[in-house]
Amino acid sequence: MQVHDKKFKPYISAAEVNERIKLLAEKLNADYKGKKPLFIAILNGSFMFAAELFKSIHIEAEISFIKLASYKGTKSTGNVITSIGLDEPLKGRHVIILEDIVDTGKTLSQFLPQLHDQQPASLKIASLLFKPDALQHSLTIDYHGFTVPNKFLLGFGLDYDGLGRNTADIYQLDE
Repeated sequence: MQVHDKKFKPYISAAEVNERIKLLAEKLNADYKGKKPLFIAILNGSFMFAAELFKSIHIEAEISFIKLASYKGTKSTGNVITSIGLDEPLKGRHVIILEDIVDTGKTLSQFLPQLHDQQPASLKIASLLFKPDALQHSLTIDYHGFTVPNKFLLGFGLDYDGLGRNTADIYQLDE
């Protein structure tokens, strides 16, 4: 698949993605039964993951969205930009951050202290994809669908300069 000036090859099928999301939802349903958690989805990338996951969340739960960004092209800019804020009070709430992918961890490492300041009862991270070899900040990814190599990925919400988010499969940069 061609996106802008780059070629991408199939990496994870839509069927594998959907099956893994259902397994994550089962675990979250069990872990948060009776707790009414608040899921906070990080836009733009996590919107597809959040939507699919939330369809399989059968406990009482809420979802909200915040926009944080640190990517331009295929590289992290190193700067985290907050575009849309969080309006829900977090004090005493069980909060689960939903990310499409955690790689360097810079975005979350800058965002999590803001959440901790609001004194949630618990704060966990759920990510569809996790790149442990790229991680540069001390983070615990409590729930993740796939551990992936430190390669640029596209699809199922992940983009390359705005394009490619709308594929059901996940693709890897063909280098």
